[in-house]
Amino acid sequence: MSFVAINRLSAIKNHMRSMSTVNKIVHTSTAPAAIGPYSQAIVANGFVFCSGSLPVNPATGEVVPGGVKEQAEQVLANMDEVLKASNSSFGQIVKSTVFIKNMNDFGVINEVYGRRMGGALPARSCVEVARLPKDVLVEIECIATVSK
Repeated sequence: MSFVAINRLSAIKNHMRSMSTVNKIVHTSTAPAAIGPYSQAIVANGFVFCSGSLPVNPATGEVVPGGVKEQAEQVLANMDEVLKASNSSFGQIVKSTVFIKNMNDFGVINEVYGRRMGGALPARSCVEVARLPKDVLVEIECIATVSK
């Protein structure tokens, strides 16, 4: 191996070491506990990867009563708590994915989402799905940057 190739390989290894950090599992009691073998969120390399938030009241463990509007409000309240516990916020979300049971609810969910985001406009996907955990009407996951 040439000297140049060895130096380049060494530089790549150093760069990879400087980028990799120990993943931090995020858990907060102010949001519902995970209902399976996963974490509420993981912080890695300056980002927080939030699992899907469900419309579950963290105090009772039950799905909130009402329709899609009430469920969307609770989903975003839960996501806010996980982001806070991760040293992040709605304004730092770079990508979110909205899963909805019925695409006819898109407008209602958009209204709640837009109001709660407070002007933040992250990249987003929205997909209609056949079924969600606990038979809820909406679930939202996101990726955000973490404050230093």
